[in-house]
Amino acid sequence: MALVTADNVNDITVAKDLEIAPGATYVFDLAYYDYAWWAELDAAGCRFVTRLKRSTEIAVECEHAVAEGSHILSDRIGRLPERQARSRRNPLVKPAREIAVRISSGKTIRLVTNDLDAPAEEIAQLYKERWQIELVFKWIKQNLEIGHFLGASENAVRIQLFAALIAYLLLHLAYLDQKGAIQRLSAFAHRVRLNLMHRRPIHSLHAPPEPAPRDPRQMPLELPS
Repeated sequence: MALVTADNVNDITVAKDLEIAPGATYVFDLAYYDYAWWAELDAAGCRFVTRLKRSTEIAVECEHAVAEGSHILSDRIGRLPERQARSRRNPLVKPAREIAVRISSGKTIRLVTNDLDAPAEEIAQLYKERWQIELVFKWIKQNLEIGHFLGASENAVRIQLFAALIAYLLLHLAYLDQKGAIQRLSAFAHRVRLNLMHRRPIHSLHAPPEPAPRDPRQMPLELPS
């Protein structure tokens, strides 16, 4: 699912309007920092994984041992603050789990989840996979040339964005079907662009096109050297 909203609409506002899929796993970033929404996910039997703000401290009740030298720095179970703000009480009264992870850049991030049983490595991997969304957006901007919008109206922007998303999905499906003849998706997209006016199997796009058959009745056109 993809939704396009105005730039003054917060991500969490849109999330709250969506129907929750019971039992699903939700992975999201700090734009969806809302204890009440987290409580709704938990009540629907969903698992959520997100980041904790630096200012958020949990009241630790127990701590699990972590392997020495692991990128998992700590694994603790406790309770979130009673309030998210002075006027908003935290409805998520159940214990939550905080996992501190050192990412590839060397930075340490703190994850929070309502899953108290899964291995810490699994929780960390789930959040890492969320980054694939950002990579998709980056790829679309770089390879489908939507650095600027062709129209200024809301409808024109929506059409261009959804057209880019559809193009990406079609390209990715075709890329998977060509079974590795071209290793990178960007290179495959370039080959597709070069062959738009040719009817060729996608698994042969990496090879030069065969020369067009020559009709012996046609006079040759030889240009002077």
